[in-house]
Amino acid sequence: MNLDVMMARRKISLTELAERIDLTTANLSILKTGKAKAIRFSTLEAICRELDCQPADILEYVNGTSEN
Repeated sequence: MNLDVMMARRKISLTELAERIDLTTANLSILKTGKAKAIRFSTLEAICRELDCQPADILEYVNGTSEN
């Protein structure tokens, strides 16, 4: 998850983004740190809309990182 990188590029804080997309700061923090197990498409869409980016700008697949 590269959400923190995109937030830094757009100069937006966690609190401000959470308010804009109507998500709690705690839940956005979980996404930002990569600890989330899933993300709703509506949340991903809202993040991309506010950060003016594509899903690939914030999501990255890395082989072999599964905790299962």
